[in-house]
Amino acid sequence: MKSYEINEDTLVILPIDKKKTKVLEKDYEFVVEKNPYEIMDASCQYFGSTYEGRKGGSQNILGSSYKVPIIVKEENYIIFFPTESPALDSCIWISLHNIQKIEKGENHTTNLYFKEGKKMNVPVSYRSIENQILRSTRLESVLRNRTTDQKNIYFMK
Repeated sequence: MKSYEINEDTLVILPIDKKKTKVLEKDYEFVVEKNPYEIMDASCQYFGSTYEGRKGGSQNILGSSYKVPIIVKEENYIIFFPTESPALDSCIWISLHNIQKIEKGENHTTNLYFKEGKKMNVPVSYRSIENQILRSTRLESVLRNRTTDQKNIYFMK
């Protein structure tokens, strides 16, 4: 597959090599002939922005510049977070809203349990995943509050 847009069913974007990525969805898994960054950027563009634009917005909201979560599609709050620096070829992207729970794995890994029953072990510490979930949730909370505040302003006029 040469083209792919992240959607509500996307669980994880896993790099295979510099030009291929494994995508896990709720019911499917397949290989895309792009790297994770290219998939993230194409998906952001599909929904009206660029990866760099979304990254800048997240950095501004969170006051942080390292491993920031990305809101791919605002209307549905499709938010993905990186497991390490997105500049690294080994960076995995995980969907915030499809995670049901996480638990410590062996040797500094983390087990991810998704809402549709899939399970995955990632080579990232529990603490790091937990921190990324908290940052992603904070990003979503700020965006929801701003959206609510904007709606209230329109109704008050």
